[in-house]
Amino acid sequence: MLADQPVPTKRKQPAVDRRAQQADRLVTIRIRMAIWRWLDERGITTPAAIAAALGMPPAEAAKLLTGGNWREGDVARLEAAMARLRRVSWSVE
Repeated sequence: MLADQPVPTKRKQPAVDRRAQQADRLVTIRIRMAIWRWLDERGITTPAAIAAALGMPPAEAAKLLTGGNWREGDVARLEAAMARLRRVSWSVE
């Protein structure tokens, strides 16, 4: 860059938004762990079986459960998946 050009600045996200996003990240981690535990207890390990248990296509299930990046709406999708697993477990038991 030339010395007379301004340095681009990155806008900071407001603290309230950062805290809310961090809280969502923690919730997604906890729900993912609970889902993995539920699947493991039942011996559900293949991508196709996991997708069937969650009621979604395999690629979507894999992206949701192994997503390294937090995405808007992950909490809602994970909560819906967990609710489906609870319904499935009640109907099986």
